[in-house]
Amino acid sequence: MGELVRRASQQLTELVRGELRLAQAEMKEKGRHYGKSGGLFGGAGIAGFLMLEALVVSAIAALAVPLPVWAAALIVTAALGLIAAVLALIGKKQISQAAPPVPEQTIDNVKADVAEIKRSAQR
Repeated sequence: MGELVRRASQQLTELVRGELRLAQAEMKEKGRHYGKSGGLFGGAGIAGFLMLEALVVSAIAALAVPLPVWAAALIVTAALGLIAAVLALIGKKQISQAAPPVPEQTIDNVKADVAEIKRSAQR
C-alpha cells in the first residue's frame, strides 16, 4: 500500500511538472505572437497616421477654396474629433469583450487530470 501511495505521489508530481512546462511553452508561444503583431500594428499605425495627415491637409485645402482657411481647418478638426470619439467607444467595447490570455489547453488538461485522479481514487 505504501508503495502505491509513493508511486501515485511521484506520478502526480511528474504530471504537475509536465503541465507547468506545457503552460510555460504555451504562454511563450502566445507572447511571441503578441510581440510580432504589436510590431506590425505599430508600423501600420505610423503609415496610416502619415496617410491621414496628408488627407487632412488635402481636405483643408479643398475646403479653403470656398471658405476661409481657418474655417476649413476648424471643420476638418471637428470631423476628426467625432471620428476619434466613435473609434474610442468601439475600441472600449471590444476590450470589454476580450478574454484574458490564459493557457487554455493546459487548464483543460489539468481539469481532465484531476477528474481522472478523482475517478481512480474512488475505485
